[in-house]
Amino acid sequence: MSPADLQLSAAAQLNKPLVPQASAKDAAQAKKAAEDFEAVFINEILGSMFEGIATDGPFGGGPGEAIYRTMMIDQYSKTIAAQGGFGLADAVKRELLQAQEKAQ
Repeated sequence: MSPADLQLSAAAQLNKPLVPQASAKDAAQAKKAAEDFEAVFINEILGSMFEGIATDGPFGGGPGEAIYRTMMIDQYSKTIAAQGGFGLADAVKRELLQAQEKAQ
């Protein structure tokens, strides 16, 4: 091998990742898990916010409203998380992928 070939070989080795990169499937699963985690976090925040709201009037209150309010908060939190949320999902996804790479 010539010195030029050795330099090219060494350069190619430097560009190789030390840890195998996550596959597209792993990245998609990590993104979904991170979004779901953020939705649960947002759900807790919104749940606390709605606890203090009293319902009154002829059509307010009752166990039915409590059930529907919970369902509404779930959908709000999923929608907020899907639209970017608080940015928590990005950090969780990054940590999940790093943990997977270290495990491999």
